[in-house]
Amino acid sequence: MKNFMDENFMLNSKSAERLYHEYAKDMPIIDYHNHLPPHEIAGNVNFKNLTQIWLYGDHYKWRAMRANGIDEKLTTGKASDYEKFEKWAETVPYTLRNPLYHWTHMELQRYFGINDLLNPSSAKAIFDKTESMLQQPDFSVHSLLIRMKVDTLCTTDDPVDDLKYHKQVAGQNPGFKALPTWRPDKAMNADNAKAYNEYLDKLSEVADIDINSVDALIKALQKRHDFFHETGCRISDHGIEEIYADDFTKTEIDNIFSKVRGGNEPDGLELRKFKSFMLLEGAKMDHARGWAQQLHYGALRNNNTRMFEKLGPDTGFDSIGTFDVAKSMSKFLNTLEMEDKLPKTIIYNLNPSDNEVIATMLGNFNKGPVAGKIQFGSGWWFLDQKIGMIEQMNSLSSLGLISKFVGMLTDSRSFLSFPRHEYFRRIMCNLFGDDMENGEIPKDFDLVGKIVQDISYNNAKEYFKF
Repeated sequence: MKNFMDENFMLNSKSAERLYHEYAKDMPIIDYHNHLPPHEIAGNVNFKNLTQIWLYGDHYKWRAMRANGIDEKLTTGKASDYEKFEKWAETVPYTLRNPLYHWTHMELQRYFGINDLLNPSSAKAIFDKTESMLQQPDFSVHSLLIRMKVDTLCTTDDPVDDLKYHKQVAGQNPGFKALPTWRPDKAMNADNAKAYNEYLDKLSEVADIDINSVDALIKALQKRHDFFHETGCRISDHGIEEIYADDFTKTEIDNIFSKVRGGNEPDGLELRKFKSFMLLEGAKMDHARGWAQQLHYGALRNNNTRMFEKLGPDTGFDSIGTFDVAKSMSKFLNTLEMEDKLPKTIIYNLNPSDNEVIATMLGNFNKGPVAGKIQFGSGWWFLDQKIGMIEQMNSLSSLGLISKFVGMLTDSRSFLSFPRHEYFRRIMCNLFGDDMENGEIPKDFDLVGKIVQDISYNNAKEYFKF
């Protein structure tokens, strides 16, 4: 019988143990998609307590606390930091079989050396011990990242951002790279004319271009895209419900833009045409610069209107959506390929029913000299857990080349989230280890160990060219 979360946690065979401990464990980390605040990286901040580094902004935990019957004032409200932590500790025992249970205790172990289970009885001691430790230089943001062997991390940034904090980090030379990611969603989302025009006014100011036409909009975005490239950006990211690929004419797009710029709301078809146009234009910019584009699709966001109006987006009221995307995904990729302007692309689905769709779509557009040019992104958001990761890797293994997979990312807002890479690596090593033990792949550790190391780090290093 195994002990909970010992050194061979999630490793169910000798082959899996060897793959993890000898090949995967000590590989550096490239975290190519997260939501870490750049100003906190540049400031090399120390967080006051576990609530601030753990619970501020973590909608995963908030959802669990709400499900456990915790009042909102003790989740996102004005309760004290300790009161909120106490309610999280009360919730943790009820998260068994949820990845939050594993992540919580991995983070306590890896960063603080705490092997006690978090529950109401241990809450005060753990809070006090970690509060003291977090004030020490060894627990500053830079120290936390270096401890986890972070080589490169990529934040998520709007085209209007000045990227001053990324420049500061580069000047500090802290032992890792903190690079921006181009996230132009607000430039595409013309759903609300008033909000969209307010955004375009900001973009117009930072780009020093009067955005009075679609052509001017693209010119302004191109100028900012160039600026991002000069600041080290090599990836774009799009958070979209669907892969938009509706037919349009340039005249239609001009008219839709003029309508919205004039303060009028577009109808549903006009909005889809506009988003289809913008998605293609963004991909062409990425291709010209040799960037990789990331497409995160399938989330049904802000389902709870009352709470959205109270707390805003990204507060834990999103869920998995159902969208018929195969034809539009094919059309989008094929349109770019026909013009020889298809960039490296990573596609993330939120609905696991799309696993095989994506895994087979890759093969339609992969081509040399880039290995794995079109990637099936790792289990994202609600799929960022053991079953989700296994199903994603099994689909990719069966229908493509998992050996060329660029691996894991945190997609997190917390500086304590990097053990998720370890979590992924243990699950991956267990998959390969089981196959070795079952005689389904050779018990050749040079062969399999190299693939494990490639997925852990080397493939991403080669793919992104950081």
